[in-house]
Amino acid sequence: MAPAESLPMVASLVAAVALVIWIYLVAGRGGFWRAGERDGGGPSSPVWPDVIAVIPARDEADGVGHTVESLLRQDYPGSLSLILVDDESADGTADVARLAAAAIGRMDRLTIIPGAALPAGWTGKLWAMKQGVERADAAAPEFLLLTDADIVYPPDTLRRLVSQSLSEGLALSSMMAKLRCESFAERALIPAFIFFFQMLYPFSWVNDRRRATAAAAGGCMLVLREALQAAGGIEVIRGSLIDDCAMARILKKQGPIRLSLSERVISIRPYSTMDEIRRMVVRSAYAQLRYSPLLLAVALAGLTFVFVVPVLAALFGHGAAQIFGLLTWVVMAAAFQPTLRFYALSPLWGPILPAIALVYMAFTLESAYQSVRGRGGLWKGRVQARAARTP
Repeated sequence: MAPAESLPMVASLVAAVALVIWIYLVAGRGGFWRAGERDGGGPSSPVWPDVIAVIPARDEADGVGHTVESLLRQDYPGSLSLILVDDESADGTADVARLAAAAIGRMDRLTIIPGAALPAGWTGKLWAMKQGVERADAAAPEFLLLTDADIVYPPDTLRRLVSQSLSEGLALSSMMAKLRCESFAERALIPAFIFFFQMLYPFSWVNDRRRATAAAAGGCMLVLREALQAAGGIEVIRGSLIDDCAMARILKKQGPIRLSLSERVISIRPYSTMDEIRRMVVRSAYAQLRYSPLLLAVALAGLTFVFVVPVLAALFGHGAAQIFGLLTWVVMAAAFQPTLRFYALSPLWGPILPAIALVYMAFTLESAYQSVRGRGGLWKGRVQARAARTP
């Protein structure tokens, strides 16, 4: 067969393989696309153990007051106190937190620690978290609530988290807060970010104690303190840029973990422009690939094959190749729909998923480039990739 005559057969084969991959993703990867693992709760507990919330905060004045107030307004029947670690903020983060607590008359439940200088080998958030956990250890609470300073909690959140953790014997219970999705940039990129995260870490697999898959959402993590101590403490993951998933990995060795989407726990951090989302992704994308050029090449090739090839086949192919390409495009657009509904967005974003994937591929390439030039992990003035590579 002449080379030119074999091209349609090769194109059809490639398009068919892409379709088979998507059939596997939809049918065999833990139902990730359904976005079905939601926050719940367990039966009411007869005993409510002590909980201390640890809030690492660096230049978080815009959101920290809302976080502190929402935590201090929890209807939790047990003891709850807050430790905020002010990580060398320059915007009055600590003052905003104090005012929020004072405004509702609960300053006695808030402790603010000025963070020490960042040592070598640590990322900023984990260093701040370690200082907060050490202070909490003195009071020996049963649970630690590790939370970001831009998360707002409904009053019953902690009660539901603790009851579920107690009833299921969890070492870690994490909720993925609903990210803000208001600006055009957020509507275009945030739902896909959640979709890709679930594809990488199917929540049902994370929640299956028989599987090794482990992940968490760092904005909200209820941790059994004894399990964290048994895992070696924060020090074990001190250089991790993707600290929440690193935490999940060490804690799943100590007991079952749970990760769920939340409609009610929300992040109020705005990503008003594409550039803000770009910086968020670029900070850690290459770290996810373990700073490996080989893994980078494999990941980009795989994303191209899965998201781009079907569209090219649908638009420019002929015969079987075009049919397979169209079918695959329909499948991926349909798989994206539950996440779009979660964010109350038009289903018309579904067919645009391949273009959105191209944007994330560009962010991943930039993440690798910034790492090579010594700017990897840049966040709030700190270059942290070097810490992530420290043995």
